[in-house]
Amino acid sequence: MHGFTRILLPDDRERDLVFYLAMEEYVARHVQEDAFFLWRVAPTVIIGRNQDLESEVNLDYCREHGVRIVRRRSGGGCVYSDMGNIMISYVSAKGDTSSVFDRFLSAMTECIRSLGLDAVKSERNDILVGGRKVSGNAVHQLPDRTIVHGTLLYDTDLDALEQAIMPPVEKLARHSVQSVRQRVANLKTCLDPSVIPSVEALEERIAAYFCDSTMTLTDTKLIYDHGRESFEDLSV
Repeated sequence: MHGFTRILLPDDRERDLVFYLAMEEYVARHVQEDAFFLWRVAPTVIIGRNQDLESEVNLDYCREHGVRIVRRRSGGGCVYSDMGNIMISYVSAKGDTSSVFDRFLSAMTECIRSLGLDAVKSERNDILVGGRKVSGNAVHQLPDRTIVHGTLLYDTDLDALEQAIMPPVEKLARHSVQSVRQRVANLKTCLDPSVIPSVEALEERIAAYFCDSTMTLTDTKLIYDHGRESFEDLSV
C-alpha cells in the first residue's frame, strides 16, 4: 500500500485542528489520487461523533490550560493531540470503507515495524508496541471517498493527555489498566535516537514509506472557511 501523493501546504505556519479536518474533506473532493498528509497541532482534544463531551473530557482542565476541543465527523474514541503527536490523514477512492481502513491499518503497522519495532494491529483499530497503544485510528465515509485519520504518539505530554481525557472506567477495565497513562506509550522511548532523532525525522520516514509524489495546496483560505462551517469547535 504505497504510491500515495503527499499533500503539502505552501508554508509551515501553525494551523488549528479544524483547518486540517476541513483539509481532509477538501482533498477528498478535489484530489483524484490516493492522498496522504501529516500534521501536528497545539494541545487539542478531538472527540468522536457520538461521544458525550462532559463524561469523557475534563472540561475544567481544558479551560484552565487552553486546550481546544473539537468534535470530528468520524466515530471512535476521544483523542488528545499536541505538537509531539503526529496526525495522519489518508484519502482513498479504492474499495469499500472497511477494506480501505483495514489496508491502511495493516500498512501503518508495517511502517512502524520497518523502524525496528514489534508493532501489532489490535482488534480495536489501534496499533500497539510492547503491548501499549502508540496509534489510534478512525474512518469517515463520504459518497465516493474514504477518509482515514489516525494518531502516532512520538513525544506527547502524557501527563496532559491523562488530565484532559476521561475514558469510561469499563473501557480501561477491558484493557486491564487503571489509567490512560498505563495504556499508551511514546515512540520516542522505543526508537534509536541516532536513526529517528526528532518528530520531524519520523514524519519524513513515514512520508517516504507511503508516498512517491507530492502536491502543494495553495487555496488555504478556502479550506479554512469550509472548516469553520463544517466542524464543531467546542472550546469554551
